Amino acid sequence: MKDLFIKRFLYYKDLGDKTLAQISEEQIFWQYNEESNSIAIIIKHVAGNMLSRWTNLLTEDGEKSWRNRDSEFENNFKTKEEVLEYWEKGWNCLFEALEQITDENINSTIYIRGEAHSVVDAVFRQLAHYPYHIGQIIYIAKMMKNEDWQTLSIARSKSADFNQEMHSKFDEQENSSPVCFAKSDEVRDDFKI
Repeated sequence: MKDLFIKRFLYYKDLGDKTLAQISEEQIFWQYNEESNSIAIIIKHVAGNMLSRWTNLLTEDGEKSWRNRDSEFENNFKTKEEVLEYWEKGWNCLFEALEQITDENINSTIYIRGEAHSVVDAVFRQLAHYPYHIGQIIYIAKMMKNEDWQTLSIARSKSADFNQEMHSKFDEQENSSPVCFAKSDEVRDDFKI
């Protein structure tokens, strides 16, 4: 199960990385208005959440006393490089914590703000949270880049071509798509808790 979690989080990190590679220093700090968040602010929040949730995953509450969530929505970054360093710091913390998950502890109880979760439920909780914000990052970047945007998925008017390519690719393999793993007996067994 751990490998499946890692693969899924890597997929979403990759979407974020490919988006961040397309935007400039100025664009990472752009805000539509004062009530909206820049990409830098969204990253500050996501990485702050990651550091809190995943540090000492199995032994401490996921909402650390040292986290100041409200400050995550105030920009103190000066450069895109600083933003990207914090992004990587959050992801590194997450992946190090995922490496600690075993068949023996996956159903153990951990806490987030005092609320009990199984380890697997806590992982699913973050698998919903992070893609939500990565989608926001992509949406903002796509608006700013407009016709210069390099798609991260299926290009417009190319669905049939993409579907044919995927069928050809996976008809030759035992596994299905890298997203759903539907034909993988190993993964199905791994889902059993």
